Formats: sequence, structure tokens, C-alpha cells
Amino acid sequence: MKPSIAAKLTTLSERLEEVTHLLASEAATQNMDEFRKLTREHAELTPVVETFAAFRQAESDIAAATEMLADPEMKEFAQAEITESKERIEALEVELQKLLLPKDPNDERNIFLEVRAGTGGDEAALFAGDLLRMYTRFAERNRWQVEIVSASESDLGGYKEVIARIEGFGAYSKLKFESGGHRVQRVPATETQGRIHTSACTVAVLPEADELAEVVLNPADLRIDTYRASGAGGQHINKTDSAVRVTHLPTGIVAECQDDRSQHKNKARALAVLAARINDIQRREQQAKEAAERKSLVGSGDRSERIRTYNYPQGRITDHRINLTLYKLDQVMDGDLFEMTDALSAEHQAEQLAAMGE
Repeated sequence: MKPSIAAKLTTLSERLEEVTHLLASEAATQNMDEFRKLTREHAELTPVVETFAAFRQAESDIAAATEMLADPEMKEFAQAEITESKERIEALEVELQKLLLPKDPNDERNIFLEVRAGTGGDEAALFAGDLLRMYTRFAERNRWQVEIVSASESDLGGYKEVIARIEGFGAYSKLKFESGGHRVQRVPATETQGRIHTSACTVAVLPEADELAEVVLNPADLRIDTYRASGAGGQHINKTDSAVRVTHLPTGIVAECQDDRSQHKNKARALAVLAARINDIQRREQQAKEAAERKSLVGSGDRSERIRTYNYPQGRITDHRINLTLYKLDQVMDGDLFEMTDALSAEHQAEQLAAMGE
């Protein structure tokens, strides 16, 4: 192990002792914000420190076994102990490197999921609806809450555009690699000749900004328009200007919401979406600067690139970034995305480890 990594791990071990002591003090709960912060830090430090303790124990076992090599009766046992401990050390060192990787500060956040129909007309809109259902079912499997913020339905079903807010711990960490172009190959319901069509949708996953704190929205930079909502909703929806459209004048970014009957709630939701979009742009610009010429294999999130193909005739789904093909399309479309999202996360982690070694 590199001396710098060992020194860092020693510092983290000392910090865990300090945090444990602070949490055990009588004054720990007097400031609940500080208490929650310390509790979170304790939870993050514990697995790192425990793994480091196991690493040091393995080193100690090797030292003890090496001394026993001088005893002819213990030599065979000692050699086996040394071999086993070395293997354990190698595995623990890899695990420690993973635990020390920089964490994405947005990983635990709620998200705004945006799905837009691209090329393919009505079939693309139907596919957008299928994608929304896939992510909704995935959210249900993770016990997350899903709320439709804005939706523009197509004539034959599905969506031209739909924005959903997904609330749940780790939502961004599991879905952040979904941003990009999604392509579907299948026979549309409207196709009489049985020909396979190719359609596309774009997906954007944006971490929710913390109560607009990270994005300073100057009221002078905003144009807020109200209008009558369209679509289902009964007589009330035609009588009030409850729908809200917010335009950020410096960037031209627009967010709108019409799903609630309350203009106040629609405005709050539109502002939240706007803040998330601006925050996303700022985050991408910062990542581009930090990355310089290094482009992350699965982390670029370029919405213009085709990241995945859903082939219905063959029942397969292929993620082009990591060359992963699964022949379980029905299960994936029903929300079983775990194998796909885990593989993307593992690939991103492997790239981070490779960058650490450079």
C-alpha cells in the first residue's frame, strides 16, 4: 500500500474515533443539524475504517506467521497462513481503493427525469411512455416516490415530453447514467406490413437542487407567464390561468408546469425544474473543465449520443457504452434495471480506479 493512502486511512480512523466520541456526548442532540451531519459522517467512515482494520490484521498475521517459519513443525502451517493472508491483503487493498474513490455529491439526491420523443413520430411518443413506465416500475422496486411534474401527451398515447420527479435515497446514483439517446427497434402497432421501425427518445436525469440554494435565481432574470392549462381536468381547468411557464432570460432555459390546479404550486415546481436544469448545465461545465481531455466512458451523459438500443423482435437490450447485451427485454421494460445500472456503475468505478493509478 502506498504510504500516502496508509496515512489517509490512519487519519480517517482517528476521525471516526472523534466522531464516535462526539455522538456519545450528552450535548450531541442539542443541535439536530450537526447531529445528523455527524451521523452521516459516521456511517460513511465506518466501512472504510473497518476494512482498514482487517487489512492491518492481515499484515499482522503475516508477520506472526513469518516468525513461525523457523519452527520445522509449524513451517507448513505458517506458509499456508502467509499465502492466505497475502490473498486477503490484495482483496482488501482493492476494496479500500474503491471506498476511497471520490463520491459524487449528488448521489443521494432526488431527481427530475425528463423523457422526450425524438425521431419516429407517434411511435417515438409511445416509446417515451414505455420508458416512463420502465423508470416508474424501477422506482417502485426501490420504494421511491414518483410524481409527474409536466406532461405533453400525443394523440395516439405516450408522450411528446414528460417530466417526473423521483424522490428517494440514492435515486441519482442509480439513474445518473440513463441520460442520453434511447433507440427502439420494433413493429409499431400502426404498421400494417409488419415492418420493423426504428424510433428514438432522449432521456435526461437531473439531480434536484437543494431548495434552489445552489442556483441563485435573480427575479430580474426571470419571466413568469401564466396561462390556462390544456388537457383533462374538468371545468375548473378552463376557468383559471393556473399553468405557469418560467423563462430564465440569461440562458433562455424554460420550465413549465400545469399539472396542479394551484398556480402557486405549479410555479414552485417550475422553479424547481428550472433550478435543476441550470444546476445541471453548471455541473457539466465544471466536469468538462476537470476532465480536460479525459472523457468518461459512462459518465459523459451527452444527451445527443445513442447510449442504448431496445430490440423487441430479438428480445434484447444493448448498452453501447459498455457493450453489454441482455436478453431480458421484457423484464427490463417492467423495471428490472438492476443488472444494467449495476454494470454501468461498476464500469465507471473501474475507470476511476484506473485514473487513480495514472
